[in-house]
Amino acid sequence: MLEKIDLSKKVNKETYKKVVEEEGARLGLLQRECKAAGIPVMIVFDGMGAAGKGVQINRLIQALDPRGFSVYASNSSNEEAKMRPFLWQFWTQIPAKGRITIFDKSWYQSVQKDRFDGLTKEKDLQGAYQDIMSFEKQLTDDGMVIIKLFLHISQEEQKKRCKKLSDSKETAWRVAKQDWKRNKEYDEYLKINEEMLENTDTEYAPWTIIEATDKDYAAMKILTTVTTRLAYELERRKEKKEKTKAQAVRPSERFHNGVLSGVDLSKSLTKEQYKKELSKLQKKLDTLHSELYRLRIPVVLGFEGWDAGGKGGAIKRLTSHLDPRGYQVNPTASPNDIEKVHHYLWRFWNNMPKAGHVAIFDRTWYGRVMVERIEGFCTEEEWKRAYQEINEMESHLANFGAVVLKFWLHIDKDEQERRFKERMEIPEKQWKITDEDWRNREKWDQYEEAVDEMLVRTSTTYAPWIVVEGNNKYYARVKVLKTVVEALEKKIEEVKKS
Repeated sequence: MLEKIDLSKKVNKETYKKVVEEEGARLGLLQRECKAAGIPVMIVFDGMGAAGKGVQINRLIQALDPRGFSVYASNSSNEEAKMRPFLWQFWTQIPAKGRITIFDKSWYQSVQKDRFDGLTKEKDLQGAYQDIMSFEKQLTDDGMVIIKLFLHISQEEQKKRCKKLSDSKETAWRVAKQDWKRNKEYDEYLKINEEMLENTDTEYAPWTIIEATDKDYAAMKILTTVTTRLAYELERRKEKKEKTKAQAVRPSERFHNGVLSGVDLSKSLTKEQYKKELSKLQKKLDTLHSELYRLRIPVVLGFEGWDAGGKGGAIKRLTSHLDPRGYQVNPTASPNDIEKVHHYLWRFWNNMPKAGHVAIFDRTWYGRVMVERIEGFCTEEEWKRAYQEINEMESHLANFGAVVLKFWLHIDKDEQERRFKERMEIPEKQWKITDEDWRNREKWDQYEEAVDEMLVRTSTTYAPWIVVEGNNKYYARVKVLKTVVEALEKKIEEVKKS
């Protein structure tokens, strides 16, 4: 495909100036319309080395209001990024609704440069493509516009540009040894890029090939591509909005499998048994925490459960013997104004641990399929697709080598009422009980149905749900600790053998 592209295309100065003036004014207008409509936009600049990505980004942004966009230059040598799953740095940089983020290079490095350099192994290639596709699909399903531009030049043109850069003291640093290697093995690198384009050119995030030999022609085509796409997306959303208004709301499908109703809540431990088990497990966890850091194993622990189910107590016993420099507890409340204008997973990606560290979430991304579903904070379409989105996110974490465990702390309705009343009667516990807790209790059956569906659809081999029998706090805390210890021991043993 790429070898058949006509790279000799040029444009005269008069035509270039006319198109840039007209399309530039149009782009400024479209930027304002996207902002008013709350549409986030990602523009990806990728392609062959020395194709002029920096120059073309600079030309494009001349027509944009600088208050409404940002440019992110991904750096493969960034140590912070290396310590996390490769999509982390891009998830944390996605634009808020109404804003534009321009990416100078992108998440495609893993199946492009990293593959050429041998950093991405062939056995991991399909998984990397899968992660990329799910990333783009999740964002576009949520309303993101993704415009992907591949700047293409010939081997001769690339060599000429690299030499020009190398000959100047001011720009020589921009040409590395690997750039010359990719030029020397141009056909092989071109083949890798062609495979990338074929595997990731989708209806929701298509690629546009930019013939970049003539910089004016490339700038004109990029500008026209961006304005055409934004105009199309604005019109498509208007039509969809009108169509949605005309349609009747389809009733939610019923899904109730009775997972929670089969849990044995009579399980318990005596105080003496609890103290003995607690001490033993916490000492083990202390040792394992050091091993996690040494072997650079990240850990993600999510806690969900009924109000007053014992999440706080379990987390406290879990962390009491851990080095505070190696873990972070992330309490999840209702999203704030900044979080609301991003994809719902964005705030969680911002708190994912780096290799060797532990992230504990007191309530998690599963709010999308529980409270947001029940209280109507998201649409039926949004919470229904969230099961797959969540599974894909957790799969990406697991593929990076993370231990991912999710705990549902389960109590019955009578035990919850007893704990609520206890909180109201004891002054130092009154802050734990709110009117909202009592209101949520009235929707117990709805929540139970949602939790049952959640457990079935998102408990996987790589990120299992553990239902914790929580009527007896001693039993619940020990089960959580024991589960974590066993999972960490298993992972450490696997890493040592590999």
